[in-house]
Amino acid sequence: MRLLTLGGTEFVGRAVVEAALRRGWDVTVFHRGRHAAPPGARSLHGDRTAPGGLAALAEGTWDAVVDTWSAAPRAVRDAARLLRGRARRYAYVSSCSVYAWPPAPGYTEDAPLVTDASPDAGPGGYARDKRGGELAVLDAFGEEASLLVRAGLILGPYENVGRLPWWLTRAARGGPVLAPGPRGLPLQFIDVRDLAEWLLGAVEQGLGGPCNVTGPQGHTTTEELLRECVRVTGGTAELCWTAPEAVLGAGVEPWTQLPVWVPPGSVLHDGLYRVDVSRALATGLRCRPAAETVAATWEWLEGIGGKAPRRPDRPPVGLAPETEAGVLAAGGYARHHSRTGGQAR
Repeated sequence: MRLLTLGGTEFVGRAVVEAALRRGWDVTVFHRGRHAAPPGARSLHGDRTAPGGLAALAEGTWDAVVDTWSAAPRAVRDAARLLRGRARRYAYVSSCSVYAWPPAPGYTEDAPLVTDASPDAGPGGYARDKRGGELAVLDAFGEEASLLVRAGLILGPYENVGRLPWWLTRAARGGPVLAPGPRGLPLQFIDVRDLAEWLLGAVEQGLGGPCNVTGPQGHTTTEELLRECVRVTGGTAELCWTAPEAVLGAGVEPWTQLPVWVPPGSVLHDGLYRVDVSRALATGLRCRPAAETVAATWEWLEGIGGKAPRRPDRPPVGLAPETEAGVLAAGGYARHHSRTGGQAR
C-alpha cells in the first residue's frame, strides 16, 4: 500500500506514519521540514499555506492520502483537488466538533452539523475549519472515496496539545493535587495509536463517509486516569477529590485549566463523552486500557526531557500552582491527606 500523509511528523500524523511503516507500507510524508519524519518514510517538503507550496506533490500516485489539517479549509481544498485522480482514497482526520452544538447525548454520524462552513474559507474557528475540510474532501473525492474521521479527545504519545502531559507533570511534582470530582465521572478518549490503527484498517477496507472515532462510552473514569498518572510518576502525589461545585465556584475553567475534566451533567460533558461509536467498533476499532495510554505517554515524556511540545495554534492548558493551592486550602486539604484523598465534597 502506497500512503501519502499531509503532515506526519507530530502527534496524530506521526502515529499514522509509524503504524503504516509497521505494516510494511510505502509511506511518503509531505511536511514543512520543521521536524524529522519517522525513519523509513520518504519526505517531501512544502508549505501548503504558501503560494506554490504544494509543488512537491505535482507528481506521484498513491493508494491513500491521510490529511490531519485543522486550520483554513482552503488548504485541504487545494491539496485534495491536486491529488484527485492520483490517489484512490482520501482520509481526513476531522473532529466530533463538526456537529451542531449542543449535540444530543449518544449522537451518531447522522446528527446535525455546523452549517456555516465552506471548503473555500480561511480560518474561521475549529468546528467550521474541520467541517470545511470535510466538505473540501467530499467535493474532490466524493463520499465513497472520502473517509471522514470524526475523532473525539485524542491522548497518547506525541501529544502536542498538553492535556495528559499536564496531568503527568503535575503528578510527578507531588504533593496535594486538586482532583475534580466526581471520582467515577465517565470519560471517552482515543489513544492516538488506536486511532491510527483503525484509520489504516478502514482505508484497507475501503470505508467511506463519516465515522465517530473515540473510545466507547465509559472507557475510563476521572479517578482511573488520575490514579494512573500518580502511579506511573512515582506515587508521591495526593489526589484531593473536590466536588465539581467547589471547583467551578473557585472560578476554575473546565477543560482548559483542568484538562480533560468537564463537570457532570453539563452540555460540554455530553458533547465530549457521550458519543456513539458503534460504526467504528463494528469496523475494527480496538481501544487499549487507559493505563497503557498513561504509561506510554509518561515514557515518551521522560524520553524527551519531561517537557511536552505544544502546538502554537492552541492555548496553553493547566492550572497555576497558586490557584490550585487556593482551591485546596478553601477545601481544607492539607499535605497529610492520603494519596486516595476523600470523597468529592
